[in-house]
Amino acid sequence: MDDHSCCVDEVAAQHVDADAMVHYGHACMSLTSRLPVIYVFGRKSLDVDACVSSLVDLFRSNREDGGELETILLRHDVVYTHLADQILAKLRQSLSPFNVPIFYNPIPVKSAPDIKVSTLPSTSTVNSSSDPPSDTPQDSSSSSTIFYIGAESLALTNLLMTHASSSIYSYDPSSSSARLESSRTNRLLMRRYAVVQKARDADVVGILVGTLGVASYLPLITHLRRLLAKYRKKSYTISVGKLNPAKLANFMEIECFVLVACHENSLIEAKDFLRPIVTPYELEVALQAEQSWTGRYVLDFKKLLKENAKDDDADEEPKENEEEEEEEEDPDQPVFSLITGTYRHAKRYGGKQPSSSNQNSDSAMVLRNQGSSVARLEDSAAGQFLQTRTYQGLEVRLGEDAPSVLEQGRSGIARGYQDDHWKDMGATEE
Repeated sequence: MDDHSCCVDEVAAQHVDADAMVHYGHACMSLTSRLPVIYVFGRKSLDVDACVSSLVDLFRSNREDGGELETILLRHDVVYTHLADQILAKLRQSLSPFNVPIFYNPIPVKSAPDIKVSTLPSTSTVNSSSDPPSDTPQDSSSSSTIFYIGAESLALTNLLMTHASSSIYSYDPSSSSARLESSRTNRLLMRRYAVVQKARDADVVGILVGTLGVASYLPLITHLRRLLAKYRKKSYTISVGKLNPAKLANFMEIECFVLVACHENSLIEAKDFLRPIVTPYELEVALQAEQSWTGRYVLDFKKLLKENAKDDDADEEPKENEEEEEEEEDPDQPVFSLITGTYRHAKRYGGKQPSSSNQNSDSAMVLRNQGSSVARLEDSAAGQFLQTRTYQGLEVRLGEDAPSVLEQGRSGIARGYQDDHWKDMGATEE
């Protein structure tokens, strides 16, 4: 597995029996599942006065209406961690007339496997005991404002998606300019909503394993399999390393992919891909019967699993009326698609075994052994797709063609075989 450069490569560390790891460069700060990690982010220069001045001026110009006082949350790229103390002090000084509370959760430089990040030690001391961590209710409140310092990146994109109801002001040190990101957030949500609608029409889903080091990735894959089986969808689990259109084009029977990766690499722009690629949370939204979406977005594995823990436990318990519910469900009921604007017939997999009258269905796969006994296999999405293809592979033609006769092959080395014609023409070796 080729994890992204922002992720800690625990697989490579296990090859050398490492007890700990040191990660250099940018990091997504995803929790590891096996080894403790020490981060070395690097240090980029920043004009703190110009940065704070640009953010504060933009914040003031958008608060002239005298609205409700907000809570300000400070976020930044990891390369500015060494300047966090100065930035926070300058912000509190500049915004003191507004009496606005400013919260900041330090980025840890040490991480232990499966330990909550906000409790880890850090070299920064800007987070006082009165400041709540970043996962408090204020972090997702609609009345909060977020100041982000850093260039346009995947980290900023994920921040926009997970805090769509908040006002986000970003400062790009490369251009020394600040801007309000509200319009960009709306465009991102609209694109993701369109992808969710495409996933709603999919009956065969591929689970792409995009990481082997992020904590809770295995329980999440198990949860996705159960969820797809619950809604009678066919699922395939695929590990392909780095994604590209050519790799995924080999799985044309799959109508939608769900990517299990770190939060910075979960959002994939699928313009070049033949099939839509969604996040685990988007898949859950797509499988819901309701067509509405509030815009809430979750990329954290543990948070997603915690919210669905009760549902998974309920699915494992036997239900007395389960058979009656399956009988009441009409498999031929059409489903309306918002993408095509027409009704479609959804395929259902993994249900009760069909009756004997349907054993000879064209979509069923059968296995015949040498004794001519026939065994029916479970409905296969790949088998059904193969039958619709014009080219289905080389024809076997067992018993129809005479077997080939064995012949003596060539002998020698690549420089000159014994049956080479140049020897017959009297040529000499150099």
